[in-house]
Amino acid sequence: MPKMTYTAFRGMKPFSQLLFTSFIILAVFLVFQLVAGIVAIPVFGFSRVTSMLDMVDMSDPVTVAMLKYFQVIQGIGLFIVPALLAAWLLFGDVGETLYLKQPLKATPALLVILLILSINPFMNFLGAVNSEMHLPGWLEGLENWMRQAEETATEITEAFLKVNGPGGLLFNLFMIALLPALGEELLFRGVIQKILTAMTRNHHWGIWLAAALFSALHMQFFGFVPRLLLGALFGYLLVWSGSLWMPILAHFINNAGAVTLMYLADKGIVSRSVEEFGTDTEYWIYALPSMIIGLAIMWTIRHHLVIRRKEII
Repeated sequence: MPKMTYTAFRGMKPFSQLLFTSFIILAVFLVFQLVAGIVAIPVFGFSRVTSMLDMVDMSDPVTVAMLKYFQVIQGIGLFIVPALLAAWLLFGDVGETLYLKQPLKATPALLVILLILSINPFMNFLGAVNSEMHLPGWLEGLENWMRQAEETATEITEAFLKVNGPGGLLFNLFMIALLPALGEELLFRGVIQKILTAMTRNHHWGIWLAAALFSALHMQFFGFVPRLLLGALFGYLLVWSGSLWMPILAHFINNAGAVTLMYLADKGIVSRSVEEFGTDTEYWIYALPSMIIGLAIMWTIRHHLVIRRKEII
C-alpha cells in the first residue's frame, strides 16, 4: 500500500479526528467480536454463545469462562487496537502520540499508589451517594432499566471475581486490572483527551469531557460520579507528567486493589468490612479525611512533576 494511503488521514481537524476515531472503534470492535464469536462456537457451544443475546446462567462455570473470554477480547478490540490504530493513522508516531516515551519515575509512581489507596474511602462514599440517585417520576421506566443494568453488571462482576486459587486471581488481575488500565488509558487519555483538548483549546475541558465519556461508556449509571472523578484524575496525571504510564499505573492500582480485596474477603483472609469500607452514606466521617489527604497528595504530585518539567499547568 502506498505511503500516501497511510498519511491520508493526518492533518484532519479535531472534530473530524473524533468522528474518525469513533468509526475505528466501532469497526475494529465489530470485527473482533465477530471473529471471537466464530471461534467461541466450537469451544463453548452454539447454545451458550447465542444465549448471550438473552439471559445467561451465571451459575454455570463454562458460561462464566465464556464471558471472561469475551471480556478479554473486548478489552483488546474495543480499546487497545483502536487506540493504536487511530494514533498511527491520525498522527504517525504512536509512542509520541500516546505519551509512551516519557518513562515513569519512582517518586511520582509511589505517590500515585499512595494517592489511589488514600482516596478509596472517599470514592466508595461517592459511589454510595450516587447509588441513591433518583430520576423524576416521568423517567421511572428509564431508572428501572438503569438499575437493572447495574444489577446485571454487578452479578457478572461477582461471578468473575469468585475464583478458587491464586491462578484465578492472577487471571482476574490481568483481565480486570491490567487490560483496562492499558486499553482505556490508551484510548481515553492517549487519543480522545488529546483530540478533545485540541478541539476545545483547553486541557481542562479535554480532561473532563474525556472523563465523562470514559464514565458513560461503562454503562454503570449509579457509579457515574466516582468514575468521572477518577477519569479526571487520570487525565490530570497525564497532563502533569507528560507520560501515559502515570494514569496507567493509577488505573491499575485502583482496579487491582478492588480485585485483590474481593479475593481475600472471599477466602476469609480479611473481613468483608475492609472491602466495603466507605460504601455507605454514613461513612462521610471517613470520606472527608480521605478526600483531604488525597488532595494533599495530588498537590504534592503536581508540584513535583510540574517543577521537574518547568511548566505551569
